This record gives sequence, C-alpha cells and structure tokens, in this order.
Amino acid sequence: MIMLYNTLGRQKQQLKPLKDKVVSMYSCGPTVYDYAHLGHFRAYVFVDTLKRVLKYNTYKVKHVMNITDVGHLTSDADTGEDKMEKGARREGKTVWEIAEFYTKDFFDAMEKLNVEKANIVCKATVHIKEMADMVQKIIDNGYAYVISDGIYFDTSKLKDYGKLAGFNPEELKAGARVEFNEEKRNPTDFALWKFTAKDQKRQMEWVNVFSFKPDQIDLGKVAGYARENPNIKIEKARNRFKLTIKGFPGWHIECSAMSIKYLGKVFDIHTGGVDHIPVHHTNEIAQSEAALKKESVKIWMHNEFVLVDNQKMSKSLQNFYTMHDILSKGFQPLSLRYLFLTAHYRSKLNFTWESLSAAENAYKSLKEKIASLEDKGRMSKKSKEYKKKFLEYINDDLNTPQALSLLWQVLKDDELSDKEKLKLALDFDKVFGLKLEEARQKVPEEIIKLAEERLNARRQKDWKKADELREEIKKRGYSIEDTDDGYKIFKA
Repeated sequence: MIMLYNTLGRQKQQLKPLKDKVVSMYSCGPTVYDYAHLGHFRAYVFVDTLKRVLKYNTYKVKHVMNITDVGHLTSDADTGEDKMEKGARREGKTVWEIAEFYTKDFFDAMEKLNVEKANIVCKATVHIKEMADMVQKIIDNGYAYVISDGIYFDTSKLKDYGKLAGFNPEELKAGARVEFNEEKRNPTDFALWKFTAKDQKRQMEWVNVFSFKPDQIDLGKVAGYARENPNIKIEKARNRFKLTIKGFPGWHIECSAMSIKYLGKVFDIHTGGVDHIPVHHTNEIAQSEAALKKESVKIWMHNEFVLVDNQKMSKSLQNFYTMHDILSKGFQPLSLRYLFLTAHYRSKLNFTWESLSAAENAYKSLKEKIASLEDKGRMSKKSKEYKKKFLEYINDDLNTPQALSLLWQVLKDDELSDKEKLKLALDFDKVFGLKLEEARQKVPEEIIKLAEERLNARRQKDWKKADELREEIKKRGYSIEDTDDGYKIFKA
C-alpha cells in the first residue's frame, strides 16, 4: 500500500490508480527562458523519486511533462512581459533560439542528476490548437468574459474556487494575492488568452477565433476594444459573435490542455512546487473543472522550497545557483541528489555549500563502502526484514531520509554478509538513483595512468600540470580526490 500526501485533501491517502498497476502522472515543467536552478532541480528529483517508488512497487508509469515556451508572464496578475520574450531581448536572440538553448541545458542537467525523462515531453507552442479548443469549451460553459487585454476566467462562477490553496475567494481582498486589474470582475480572475497589445511587437503570437453567445459578451465594450486595438476583430455569425484575435495563451491553460490530451480527462497524480499551489495549480483546477464539469486530478503533490539564508531560492531574488555553479566548484551532480534525499520532499531544505560538501563526503563514503564489498556470503532472513522496512519507508509518502538512514544501517550491520549488503544496497538504489552500481566498475587503465601522472606532478609541485590532468580526468567522466597516501578515483 502506497500512501501519498494529497495537497487537495491535506492528508495522506492510499494510491488507487484509475487503471490497475498503471499510474498516470503530469508534472509542471520548466519555463525555458533562463537556466534552471537548484530549486527547480529539487522538484524534478522529487518527481523522479516518486516514479522510482512506483516502479519499485511494480507499477507502470505514464509520465507527461510540459515545456513552457510561451505565455508565462512576469506577474501572477497577468501583467508584465512574457518571460520568453524578455529572455530573447536580454540575449539578443530569437525566442525560438532561447527556448531551444535552455531546454537543452535543462535536460543536460537532468541527465547529470540521473533524472529519467518523461514518457511524453510536450511544448506549449506545439499545442496552441488544444489550448484554444479548451478555452472555447470554457466560454461555452459560461465561465469566461472579455476585457481590453484578453479573455478571462470568472472565478466567481466556481463555488469552490481556491480549494487547493485553502482560501475563500469571498474573503480575499483585492491585492491580497495579486495586483488588482480594475477591469477584472474579481481579483482572482485570470487570463485564458491574451491579446497582443496594439503597440507591442511579439515573436510568438497566433491568430485564433473564439465565439460567444450574445449574453456572454458586452458587445459595446468589446467593439470599443476592437476600435482601439487592430489585433482584435469582432463580427456577428448566426446566433453568436466571433472574436478574431492575434495573441497568445495564458500560462495556466497549457497544463490543463496538454495533461488532458495525453492522460485523459481524469488522471492519477499532478506534481509541482509549493509555489504553484496558490495561483497556477488553483487556476488549473478551475479551468479544467469548468471545461470538463468534473474533477480532473486525483492526487496533487507538491515539493517544498530550497532556501538560501532562509529565503526561497528564486530568480527574482537573484539568490540562485545553477548546475554550472555546482560543476564549477568541483562537485559531483549526484552529491546534490544525495543532499535532496536527506530531506523529506515536503520539508524546506536550506542550501549551503557546506551542506553540499557534507553530502558529497557522505556520497563518496557510500560508494567506497559499496566498492569494498565482496559478492560472497550467505543470505539470511534479516535481509528480507531490511527490505520490508525499506518498502515501508518509501511507501509512506516517499520517506527518503529514513530509507537512506536504513541503507547506512545495512552497510554497518556486522550480522549481514557482504553479499547481502551489496544486494540490498543495489536494490535500494533503484529508488535512490545514485548509480551505486558504478562503484563496482573497474577504473579504466587510461584513467589510472592519468591519475599517476597527476600524482607525480603534485610530488614535483607542478600544480599547473596537476590541475590540467584533473580537468582531463573530469572530462572523461571521473573525479579524483587527494588522500594522505595518494588518491581515490570516483565515477563522476
């Protein structure tokens, strides 16, 4: 039995997939306008750990993740610049070049962290039709209206809007969550589709047609918007009004449209960071339920923040670190994964270089211990008891700190044979994803030769050559650590 914490119900609940032994899961992916940082990495290591736990329990996982390459504005109030357009202007490149570069960089980092790629990775810009179709359903069901800058969702029409975040919209004062736009009917209303402003030049925009019943649109106001903005055109067609607009989708609609396209109208798990709860995921729930007239997601799961000096790591605060920072300081990426595993995904993690260094030392010690084990000895009932305990920990809402502690307990247990320790460690690593099997691999002769050359250079105090050889060893996928009696080599 797997128990997972459902943010929507604010309690752990048993996983009961819609299809026997198959779990459908959607994860909010990156907005590819800049480098991903450690806070983002924690989210994807959490998702990867969840998938590994499910597979360890013999479930098949159908995992979908989006790439946001349009529509994510700099403000939750649906104002400000599109982050993709801003990134393109910052670097003097096209939006498409920015998206391609940072998408590749993101997946390079994921590979270094041993995060398995989703079965389906879907880009927002490739699914404009699906988003437009969903907006039309929301309009048809009476949940949308038009103001001067776009088509908006009327949150007052949904009785339980805000249930994920746990707030009552009737008690929410203007400006309490987002900057209030006076044209909006309610402070929590959000953009489904934005119009390109009359004086704005965008690299990413599309022409779409939406239709409204006469009682769903204020014809006088919208006609006025059309006179002011050449990107809006309104005309009557039979018993409806057609609104032809040049613009782009809101950020929230993409996840609803793509998750439904690939996973169906109802699926098992939706993941994201806790920062998605009050706005993005709350709005996803609203628009999905408005379009489908039923709940779309069974379990909502959220990971906590990575902190720096007890503040959320974020781009806006400029207190973030990237994979390039990790590598430039000589750390192994999997040491960061180890650090993430030492804290429960629902607890905040305060990052320091000292904590990463401690995690790297522990990870190296773990690999050394695995490398020293001889694959021989008897098997006993005690190894089965350890495996049972491991399953209890990981199935209790992914309790990786307890599970990791259990691994160390196994390795220190003198009553277990080396064979038992090795078998259990490699079995547990199916969930941890720390590549412990590589500790068993023999270091190639060419790497040993380079290490010996470096040792001689150090003895001769030729530090420049020693540094060059370290970099060469690193390029070939290994790291080297100096010791009192020589060195130790690790698979990076």
